[in-house]
Amino acid sequence: MIKAVAASTGPLDGIRVLDLSSIVMGPYATQILGDLGADVIKLESPAGDNMRAVGPMRNPGMGAIYLHLNRNKRSIVLDLKTSEGRQACLELAKTVDVLLYNVRPQSMARLGLAYEDFVKVNPKLVYVGAYGFGSKGPYAGKPAYDDLIQGMTAIPSLYQQNSGDVPRYAPLTLADRAVGMQAAIAILAGVIQARASGQGQEIEVPMFEAMAQLVLGDHLGGETFSPSEGSTGYARLLVPYRRPYATSNGYVSVLIYNDKHWSRFFQIIGRSDLLSDPRFNTHTARAQHIDEAYCFVSDTLATNTSEHWLEVFNEADIPAAPLYSVDDLIADPHLKQVGMLQDLQHPSEGAIRSPAPIGTYSKTPLSIRRNAPRLGEHTQEILREAGLPSATISSLLETGAAVNAKNGKES
Repeated sequence: MIKAVAASTGPLDGIRVLDLSSIVMGPYATQILGDLGADVIKLESPAGDNMRAVGPMRNPGMGAIYLHLNRNKRSIVLDLKTSEGRQACLELAKTVDVLLYNVRPQSMARLGLAYEDFVKVNPKLVYVGAYGFGSKGPYAGKPAYDDLIQGMTAIPSLYQQNSGDVPRYAPLTLADRAVGMQAAIAILAGVIQARASGQGQEIEVPMFEAMAQLVLGDHLGGETFSPSEGSTGYARLLVPYRRPYATSNGYVSVLIYNDKHWSRFFQIIGRSDLLSDPRFNTHTARAQHIDEAYCFVSDTLATNTSEHWLEVFNEADIPAAPLYSVDDLIADPHLKQVGMLQDLQHPSEGAIRSPAPIGTYSKTPLSIRRNAPRLGEHTQEILREAGLPSATISSLLETGAAVNAKNGKES
């Protein structure tokens, strides 16, 4: 059994992050930083992060997704609606490089925790807000969740255009995780600048704009040009036959992409005559007739088994793969060999599995150094590190402005 706390630290060792975020987007950003070696302090309200309550779970407040998003972090509970909790937060901010939050900026201002409040105590602080909409647009301050942002950035509409079915959201917290990665990048950029200049800054990472950039990068199409050179959309991604292909006994994922692939495919199926077909003989021609090209592949693959096609495509070096379920993904031999799912022993949850940190670093190997914490597990420890006197810490705990898991007040 792999130990949850390892001696190795990653390349971000020495960077300290105060994480006021919850749900998925912010915690995913700081999970990436924690996996890379940053000291991430997760500041929660007395109610705790909502994802603690999302099962399956073995114990209250320790849901499965919470466990994956919050490893390599420590938890402190402060009631930021109290003056004592707010002051303790400001004291913590003196000791960190970064503060990340994902509520609306107006909410932070009402708490007395705007950038102007923090820069007074820590001029080098990188103050990062990751939330729905940019503060300079007409949607500023509106609430936003993954489903809403997917809808507003055309992802369900693109699905409908591609499939002919009703609009559907991607069955992932796609916006939260994509923008979470953007937030992690923004944090690192801010820290590099702050360490070089000695002065921090306020950074905004809006979900709507970030996902709009992602979608428009593929689908701006003819509207790239002024005047327009055609409609929006990347045709290859939108044709109905861009999907796993049905075989005589299942499905396979295949991408016959470049000229070499198509030439080999036509030879494999005994249709070398199509090498001179003006619809298929160049990359540009196939792009113009992509629906016909993919329809032809679909009809052809239906004539034989998945095993047959995977074998012949492998021999011809044409990109192809089996269609997996999530259970198949867990059982994949490559992922097993590289240790994608790590076996951990959590002190309260027992034996668990968690996706491993991503990437191989020759000098600063990554590790899961800490278990996802119980609510307030490290409150006293973190307050002591921030230099708060013992009497102040005791007062915070007695009034409920701070909560420590060991005193029985955790959820």
